[in-house]
Amino acid sequence: MSNQFAGLDAALKIHLLLVDDESEFKEIMQKHLGRAGIRLSVSGSCFEALELLEDQRLDVVIMDMNMPGMDGIQCLRKIKEHWPLVEVIILTGHASVQSGIEGMESGAFDYCLKPIDVRELIEKVELAAQKALINLEDKTL
Repeated sequence: MSNQFAGLDAALKIHLLLVDDESEFKEIMQKHLGRAGIRLSVSGSCFEALELLEDQRLDVVIMDMNMPGMDGIQCLRKIKEHWPLVEVIILTGHASVQSGIEGMESGAFDYCLKPIDVRELIEKVELAAQKALINLEDKTL
């Protein structure tokens, strides 16, 4: 089976949650991430994302910074508090140095600007999943 993306074997093991309130962005990402062989769940809000994390084993969360109800930093903190082994990549279309620093200090794996190149995002997801696996292995030792 050929695939244009590197790391397909690793990608097949990744279960990713995409959290964004923009329907068009979610549809585009679903198509591209699905083509890369990544298992994907989607959510339109942080509240829904937290419910999905309760019910499913997820490796990586890609989350928009600016969403109604609960912003990405608040959601990131809740994720890291309850699921510390899950790696979170924050996306934003409205970057500021302060929000990037706050995201990284709150435990984000990475902080990226929209629009993001799909190949770059897939590489970041694979790296985050590798880190999540190492964290899990360390915890079980």
